[in-house]
Amino acid sequence: MSPATDKDPAAPLEIERKFLLATPPPLEGLKAEEIRQGYVTAAGDSIELRLRSKGEAWFLTLKSEGILSRVEREVEITRAQFERLWPATEGRRVEKTRHMGRLDDGTLFEFDLFSGALAPLLLVEVEFPSLEAARAFVPPDWFGAEVTEDRRFRNRSLADHGAPPL
Repeated sequence: MSPATDKDPAAPLEIERKFLLATPPPLEGLKAEEIRQGYVTAAGDSIELRLRSKGEAWFLTLKSEGILSRVEREVEITRAQFERLWPATEGRRVEKTRHMGRLDDGTLFEFDLFSGALAPLLLVEVEFPSLEAARAFVPPDWFGAEVTEDRRFRNRSLADHGAPPL
């Protein structure tokens, strides 16, 4: 089986930009979900295979390589399937609370407040429908430094190596 690539026209693309925050935004009115995710694949693999528990839903996700855009294939699995596979992620896990809100222009953002060994890391992500929209996006001042191209801030890297020095 060959890994997913950006050359597959039918493959769903994840197009996102990521920013490092110094302080969290006001949390009033933001929807929050607890997320646990673990990686079956290790650092250095050309694809990511991730298990995720998000609220009362469980997922298996395959992501290709890439920076601003990547192929992402996700399937919902049962809790029993998740629990059976979860031990394979030992030592490669991330726990966070995701807060979702909208910017003044209606753009959805996802603010992640990491816990455990990654606390007090704060990241915010915005997904886009196209590369053009991603490139045209002007982040609000509170977003802080952009880390989209810094692989150390990918969740898999965080799970494998911990938070980089800030």
